[in-house]
Amino acid sequence: MQLIKYLTLGVFLLCITASCSGEKNNDSKNTSVKQAEEVFVYYFHNARRCATCRAVESESEKAVKELYGDDVNFEVYSLDSSEGEQKAEEVGAPGQALLIISGDKKINITNEAFMNAKSNPDKLKQIIKDKIDPLIN
Repeated sequence: MQLIKYLTLGVFLLCITASCSGEKNNDSKNTSVKQAEEVFVYYFHNARRCATCRAVESESEKAVKELYGDDVNFEVYSLDSSEGEQKAEEVGAPGQALLIISGDKKINITNEAFMNAKSNPDKLKQIIKDKIDPLIN
């Protein structure tokens, strides 16, 4: 009879110990902070540039700076320079492009940028906001 009491007490203490250990692990998981990825907007262009190409650069840069200040990096590269070629290869730019990159996520908004930079810059600004906000929140 005493053996059953000791076994019951042992199982009871084992269960309490296991449940307390689990709570400690859960607390440490809840207090960990996920590190946010940096967001970069890259604009790659050729040496010969039309008015639309220049508008894509200026309107995109203006939108990024107005919306995010220094929280989002905007960088421009000429594909005709060695630095530009190297960066395009590094990020997988398909040529002339406007890319938003955060960690392993790459969003190509080149077509939308060229369609809207001159005719509807507010729409381009909204597209940029819609693509970047989920990456920083």
